[in-house]
Amino acid sequence: MASYINIGNKAFASDLDDEYIDKTDLIAEINNTLFKRNRFSCVSRCRRFGKSMAAEMLCAYYDRSCDSRELFRGLKIEKDPNYEKHLNKYPVIYVDMTNFMTRYRGDENIVNFIQKDLIEDISQCYKDVPVKADDDLMEYLLRIAITTEEMFIFIIDEWDAICREFSSSSKAMDCYVNFLRRMFKSSDAHRVFVGVYMTGILPIKRYKTESALNNFWEYSMTQPEPLSKYFGFTRHEVQTLCEKYGMDFEEMEKWYDGYSIGTEPSMFNPSSIMKALAKKACDSYWASTGAFEAVAQYIQMDFEGLKGDIVKMLAGGSCPVNTTGFLNDPAIIYTKNDVFTVLIHLGYLAYNKAEKRCYIPNMEVAGEMRNAIERNGWKNVMDTLNASERLLSDLLDGDTEAVEQGIEAAHERNASILEYNDENSLACVIGMAFYSARNKYKIIRELPTGKGFADMVFIPWHNVNLPAIVVELKWKQDARTAISQIRERNYPASLKEYAGEVILCGINYDPKSKEHTCMIEKV
Repeated sequence: MASYINIGNKAFASDLDDEYIDKTDLIAEINNTLFKRNRFSCVSRCRRFGKSMAAEMLCAYYDRSCDSRELFRGLKIEKDPNYEKHLNKYPVIYVDMTNFMTRYRGDENIVNFIQKDLIEDISQCYKDVPVKADDDLMEYLLRIAITTEEMFIFIIDEWDAICREFSSSSKAMDCYVNFLRRMFKSSDAHRVFVGVYMTGILPIKRYKTESALNNFWEYSMTQPEPLSKYFGFTRHEVQTLCEKYGMDFEEMEKWYDGYSIGTEPSMFNPSSIMKALAKKACDSYWASTGAFEAVAQYIQMDFEGLKGDIVKMLAGGSCPVNTTGFLNDPAIIYTKNDVFTVLIHLGYLAYNKAEKRCYIPNMEVAGEMRNAIERNGWKNVMDTLNASERLLSDLLDGDTEAVEQGIEAAHERNASILEYNDENSLACVIGMAFYSARNKYKIIRELPTGKGFADMVFIPWHNVNLPAIVVELKWKQDARTAISQIRERNYPASLKEYAGEVILCGINYDPKSKEHTCMIEKV
């Protein structure tokens, strides 16, 4: 069997042996591009979100050296009207760039080795088509296409592995970009390729404002449409898995949900879901993805407001982000927006495209962000997070003096990095001060109640026997006014499905006296 051409369907067959979430209708999306000008697709998403499995699925479907009919029996793609038209009809070249990185790590001539290895492998299937001494890969594939009247499907997994290894100014990077342009942007590409599918973590590198391969149709964490539902597990898919395996869906939601990807408002990390099902326990399974060190590096960069915005997001807030300026190169970071954008592509921040804001999606990622903050020595932030468990206990006990002191301490520790001039900044400090409450509560900011919006509502997870909490914040007023507003607008009524006690908490900050005051009632 060849190494890179017509490798068959064994990889996808192995995927089907495990618990498989049917994403085969992605094939129909790619089928609609074949032979057309938009036949060049680049689908980028973060680690452990199913990139390789999608590439293996496409290989199994298109590869003419095997019969994949049984593998796809009963799956969604079988119902597509073009299913038979393209099933196992093409010679497929399949390349996983990480294999070359392992074999030729650090060698500036890696692109020459890639072309040499591919030509040698492909030539074994086309022995009647000679290889000439000065052939590069594209020249040889063009000769095959002209001689045999056959066209190829080309699939590249982890296309950006070389970009992540070599600096943007290196000889290897220049050669790699030129290689990709020669292969897929030349006038001969439409004579050689039925379709091209690339997958990686990053979108295609840009030079100034132009993509190195601007003929590719790109689908990324910031611009996924119309492939949004293939970027992870949907809410319905995870609910079905939880029912099958007897797992607590709400616990899965707390740990792994939170990604808003294009038209899909609720997307889950697939790898972590599968590990949680296998181990029958939710935990952080993402620390070993290889991106953690980069996160610690990025959030330490000296851009104005970066540290404060990271703290705001850790406190449960979101921050505006402009994703359009990033050059899709993790080594070229010019602004705070670039930091946020690369973290979105790595999966450490989620992105609300409609609002153009980013945020920390779930408990798993929040834990890794906290680890990065600790690694960077943000002592005051860590002291606040570590004190948050005690502050929740004080609130539940109704100890107003202790709550006031705890909030005051959180403010003082983080005053140097947070602007403190309105209720939003007060909400950030409160979110930090009660950080650990997320283990026991779903915390919702600006909860609609019918008569307004409650500033913060703490809803206990269903397996937690604690009262719900309604928090109203005031600036330059008083805590009693906050409590009165909660009662007048009947905010607790929005929690009527949660039986039991509800704690009302009013918090006010007076910028003249520099004091926080608190009032706590139980209903």
